[in-house]
Amino acid sequence: MTHSPYSKDFPVSWDELHRNARALSWRLLEMGPWKGIIAITRGGLVPAAIIARELDLRLIDTLCVVSYSSKHAGGAAQQQGDVHVLKGVEGDGEGMLLIDDLVDTGKTAKAVREMLPKAHFATIYAKPAGKPLVDTFITEVSQDTWIRFPWDMEYAFSTPLAERRG
Repeated sequence: MTHSPYSKDFPVSWDELHRNARALSWRLLEMGPWKGIIAITRGGLVPAAIIARELDLRLIDTLCVVSYSSKHAGGAAQQQGDVHVLKGVEGDGEGMLLIDDLVDTGKTAKAVREMLPKAHFATIYAKPAGKPLVDTFITEVSQDTWIRFPWDMEYAFSTPLAERRG
């Protein structure tokens, strides 16, 4: 059994994600104008769509990378491995917003920064290890927190606490 580095669980609802993406948009609006957005797949796709709407940006590209293994059910057991670029983008990122949902260990962020050094890197959530690699973020969470995004969850019945006592 592998030991998970995550001891805290932080579920995020669709409403919270939308509100935080709009808050990020407000900050980014003051820094513009921007040419467009580069969304880091897959986590950056939803925030990028919200930010593109709020900033009235129509030029949207994707940087497709894989760094987490999805072999383990339940999310928190996932392990970060090497960063593999499936699809890159042209240029150095000048005038572009680079959007992701989260910066965690900074491994993906470091690789992306090397590819697009002039892009403005923005995330909704940032953990201490990766925080120095992003330019703008909304919420900091501890390194030992696993963020459960709404696209990774489904609604299920929850047993009332009183019934859980055995």
